[in-house]
This record gives sequence, structure tokens and C-alpha cells, in this order.
Amino acid sequence: MAVIDASGLIMGRLSSHVAKRLRNGEEIVIVNAEKAIISGNRAQLLEFYSHRRHRAPSQSKAKGPYYPRTADRILKRTVRGMVEYKKPSGRAALKRLKVYLGVPKELKGAKMETLETARKPHLARYITLAELTKQLGAS
Repeated sequence: MAVIDASGLIMGRLSSHVAKRLRNGEEIVIVNAEKAIISGNRAQLLEFYSHRRHRAPSQSKAKGPYYPRTADRILKRTVRGMVEYKKPSGRAALKRLKVYLGVPKELKGAKMETLETARKPHLARYITLAELTKQLGAS
């Protein structure tokens, strides 16, 4: 079981790396999901994610699609988009993924790895998942 610390990692690069490892049969736990970052213009990112939540009034009683508002679920949904989740192998891969806000008690002493390929040293424009979820109304 691999424990990955998402602090300061770009969400898309982290997700693609995790999806590849899940398809190879590895069990992965991601901690500190709220500290992952999304690169790009803050205003455009907030507008994109907030528009996904609101529907036209005629569709207010629609059954979906539902979009997550908490950082752990946003990160898990991003990984889901990179795995064939409608096939049995993809569903099995997603069951091997756990995503947590912060570090749970049972993983306090575990050796955590970080992905240098998912770290961008000098990003000028980015937003953390914690800031995004605060704007989306999650507590």
C-alpha cells in the first residue's frame, strides 16, 4: 500500500500518475487532499467549478449529474475520470483508492511519498483545493 502526500502537487498530474498505478493493481492512499493545487487563473477556475453546480430552473429537479464539493471527493472524481470506471477492471481499481482530508490517525507514522513529476516549482497562478471548496460552499 502506497501513501501519497498531495501537499503542493498539481491535481491533474497527481491523478494521472495514481490512475496508472491503480490500473497496475496497486493500493493507494492519498492524504492532505485539500493541499493539492490546480494550476490556472483563480477567477476562471472558480467560475468553471461554480457553473458546474448550477442548473437552469427547468432542470432543478433533474437527477444529476452531481458534482462533488469537498476536496477529497473532487480529487477522487478526477482520478475516476482517468480510469475506465464503467468496466469491472476500472471499478476494482477505484476500490483500491482512498482519499483523505488531512492525515488520519492510523496513517500518522506511515512513510509518505511525494511525486516530483507532479510538482511545479514556480507556478504563478494556482488555487488550492481548500480555497476552491470554501468558495463552493463546503465547510
